[in-house]
Amino acid sequence: MNNIIKMTSASLQSLLFVSMTILLLSSCKTSDDKADAYGNFEATEVTISSETNGKIMLFTISEGQKLEKGTLVAEVDSTALVLKRNNLLAAKKVIYSKSKGVLSQINVLKTQKETAMLNKKRIEDLLADKLASQKQLDDVNGQINAFDKQMASIQTQNAGVLDETQTIDAQIAELNHQIAQCKIYNPVAGTVLVKYAEAGEMTGFGKPLYKIANLDVMQFKGYISETQLSTVKVGQKVEVSVDAADALIGHEGTITWISSEAEFTPKVIQTKEERVNLVYAIKVDVKNDGSLKIGMPGEMRIR
Repeated sequence: MNNIIKMTSASLQSLLFVSMTILLLSSCKTSDDKADAYGNFEATEVTISSETNGKIMLFTISEGQKLEKGTLVAEVDSTALVLKRNNLLAAKKVIYSKSKGVLSQINVLKTQKETAMLNKKRIEDLLADKLASQKQLDDVNGQINAFDKQMASIQTQNAGVLDETQTIDAQIAELNHQIAQCKIYNPVAGTVLVKYAEAGEMTGFGKPLYKIANLDVMQFKGYISETQLSTVKVGQKVEVSVDAADALIGHEGTITWISSEAEFTPKVIQTKEERVNLVYAIKVDVKNDGSLKIGMPGEMRIR
């Protein structure tokens, strides 16, 4: 009986030793495998809004669709603006016709003045030979002065016509700008995240139409402690891992930004006790193979 008790005691001691050894190894592995930073994946999201009011005539994009920069994605009804521009163009033609009439009058007066100048020269020559009188010269000078005054008066009238034309040109330029705003071109290459409107709906200035982001390269935003600052730098290669079915999948990333100011650890990152610690935000660009999503948690390890 004593032998059985001794063997049982020995077995228990051996089992306890093995258990403690496994626990210690597991603890060491966990400590060694601890990530240097925890965070989430982000992307620069751009919300595209309407620049004018009216009915959406064309809007064919869909959520998840990839768009190139400069692609025509939507068109707002511009019929009223085009009609208004056509009316201004017609009014401008009428003004030009008036201006042509004024210019023709000036040309006639210029011709008459040139003839009077020739007569003046001839009378001056005759007056030098005492074959003409001073009155004839005065009469010619009076005609020339009269022509100058008439031309100045007509040019003043023509200046008003030209001012009116410039006003119409400014209105036409403004309408052309508004008509151009009716066509909406995608400003950045990326994937459509959310679509806020449909063709046939009414839209207004500043009303969101869709949200887009470039998902080819994701930004991992994590937080490191002050003691880790000396081990990281912009341009450094790191590994960012995400959870899979039963393991972590690593992705190579490049540090692109390190905060210059400390902040308290975000609540979503650490435990309540650790959230009071001061940390520094860090951003890492990671090439997306299609598995990374906005908001997905991740872990960063310094190589």
